[in-house]
Amino acid sequence: MPEIDRGVTKYEVMPIPPIEAHSQRFEIGPISIWVEYRLLDDAIAAAHQSRESFEGEIQTVEDRGVSLHVFGVPAPGQDEIEFLRFDCFEEDPHYHYVSYANGTNEMVHLDPNAHGDPLEWALDCIRTRLPQMLERAGARNLAAEVEPARIEQVLPMVAGAAYRVRFEHDDATIRSGAIAGAAPLTKSSGAIGGAS
Repeated sequence: MPEIDRGVTKYEVMPIPPIEAHSQRFEIGPISIWVEYRLLDDAIAAAHQSRESFEGEIQTVEDRGVSLHVFGVPAPGQDEIEFLRFDCFEEDPHYHYVSYANGTNEMVHLDPNAHGDPLEWALDCIRTRLPQMLERAGARNLAAEVEPARIEQVLPMVAGAAYRVRFEHDDATIRSGAIAGAAPLTKSSGAIGGAS
C-alpha cells in the first residue's frame, strides 16, 4: 500500500520503465529527455509489479497520456537511470522523483485547475526548474551541470515531439509493448530503467 505524506505518494515499487521503441530521446548536456505516449491499466501494472517481485496490493488504474522521462548518468562508469518523470495523463496527471540509490519512488499529483495543461506545465518546469528538481531527486551532480541555454535550445524539439504523440499514437502497439516491457531496463541491455 502506498504511503501518502503531505501531498506526496511514496511507492514501494519503482516506476514502470519507458519503452525505448516507443520513445524519442533528446540529449541536453548531461541529461536526456525521453518523450513517450503511455497507456496504464491493471494488466500493465500487474506485469510490472510481478517482475519487480512486489507482493503488495495492486491498485486499480486506467489512464493515458504523454510522459517526459528525465535520465542521467549518476556517476562516471554507471548506467543511465531515470530521476524525474512527468506523467501528463488525462485522469491523474502527476510527476515522480525517482531515486534508485535510495529505492524511492515519490509521486506528486497535479491539479489541472491550478496547474493548467499538465504537458505545458511539465515543459515549463523543465525549462525553469530542472536543476532544483534534479537535486530534489538526488542527482545533485547532474543538477550542477545543467545548462539553461542548452535547455532553451532543445526544449522546442521536445515540445514538438510531445504534442505530436499526444495526438498521433497507436494504442494497440503501445499496450502490447508496455506489457512486454514492464521490467527495469539498463543502458547496457539497449534500454533504460524507470509505476506509471
